[in-house]
Amino acid sequence: MADGHHFYTERAPQVVDGTRCYPDSLNMCIKGECRYVGCDRILGSEAIEDKCRVCGGDGNSCDTITGVFNKKLPKGAYEEVISIPKGAVHIKVSEDATSRNYLALKSAVGDNYFINGAWTIDWPRKFEVAGTVFYYERPNDKPETLKAVGPITEALVIMILLQEENLGIRYEYTIPVVRNNTNSSSTQFMWEYTSWTECSTTCAKGASRSRAVCVRQDDQTTVKNSYCPRHLKPNDKLKHCNEQPCAPQWVLADWSECSRSCGGGTRSRSVLCIRKIDQTEQEILEDTECTTHKPKGKEDCNSDKCPPIWVTDEWSECTPKCGPGHRTRNVYCMSSDSRTYLEASHCEGRPKPPARLRCNLGRCPPPTWVTGDWGECSAKCGHGQQVRSVVCRTYTGNPSNKCNRINKPPDIQQCETSCDVEEKPDEECKDVNKVAYCPLVLKFKFCNRAYFRQMCCKTCSGVVHG
Repeated sequence: MADGHHFYTERAPQVVDGTRCYPDSLNMCIKGECRYVGCDRILGSEAIEDKCRVCGGDGNSCDTITGVFNKKLPKGAYEEVISIPKGAVHIKVSEDATSRNYLALKSAVGDNYFINGAWTIDWPRKFEVAGTVFYYERPNDKPETLKAVGPITEALVIMILLQEENLGIRYEYTIPVVRNNTNSSSTQFMWEYTSWTECSTTCAKGASRSRAVCVRQDDQTTVKNSYCPRHLKPNDKLKHCNEQPCAPQWVLADWSECSRSCGGGTRSRSVLCIRKIDQTEQEILEDTECTTHKPKGKEDCNSDKCPPIWVTDEWSECTPKCGPGHRTRNVYCMSSDSRTYLEASHCEGRPKPPARLRCNLGRCPPPTWVTGDWGECSAKCGHGQQVRSVVCRTYTGNPSNKCNRINKPPDIQQCETSCDVEEKPDEECKDVNKVAYCPLVLKFKFCNRAYFRQMCCKTCSGVVHG
């Protein structure tokens, strides 16, 4: 039954022991009750953090920075309010009055926005940024606020998106400091940003930088970085400046090589009227957009007179037609305009081109046997012999001894000459007395041969004398 009432209510299911009561609290649920946990993470401990978020500390290791940003600024742009260094705790930023302006949060390096960036307004809620949780609140009838317990793991920048006049922005944060006790006095050292450097360019979106330096707080002098906590040093800040395009100007390319090495040539280059938009973009304009005189894009060069030169004819064909040989050509000394032949001495001191060159059109064919025509037959009538010349010669016709004798053609052969024998009366047909072999001629049937028929006319005619 509800205490003091006559009705019952049902509780939510009991959570597991050790569950945190709230996401941002060390207190935990034990047997359904929220029990206190000290900053030393001991249940029931009374240890608490000081303003520096040091457990059990005395609040002497940090300083709280407060201020009001009420600078009058133009509307319709993001403007920087304050840069909060790395390691800061108990951060609170709020408007002094309700307005149509919006607080924004970004990284100190680049343009990486975490809350209300890129002209987009986020709903009020929790944002996990730089190792902590930022609470963005925007009530209907109260000023905007940004809060975080910290510490933050990187430097952050509070921005404001101006829709109307700046009515004032109040900020507060606490940062660790190193105190050196000398002569019973406490000296504080803190990281602070230097003034913005001069813009790197006068146009086309340059850059300006603000560096983090260690500053002695009692006299605001810059000291060595070792006096400030090194792990809390914020990153340098960088912003764009002089973002307007540059005025059009002539941009000249390098000269080309001269068209001739001597005797007068020309060289050229491109000349363009260019307007630089930013460090990575530029546009080419009409020449009339550049107000100064246009530099020349072409000029004469190497006007010195050329020295005499060697001139050559074409190479001759390779001689001989096969095997190792040579090509030749004529080489002349001439004036540089190739119009006048000069003595070779005028070209001394300049490398003379070769007039003879080795060549080889391939292996030559081997020597071969060359035969002549057959001579007349040695016999005026009947069988005899005839001869011819057979000579070994190279492909050029010169004699050689390198032909294969096995393949040598014959240089002699048998021949036969027909005998013209007049027919005589029978009384004149007789065997020649000195020939005793006429019977053999008849026996071996040689009478069909003109020679034997002449020598043994009677025997071959079948007339036998006693």
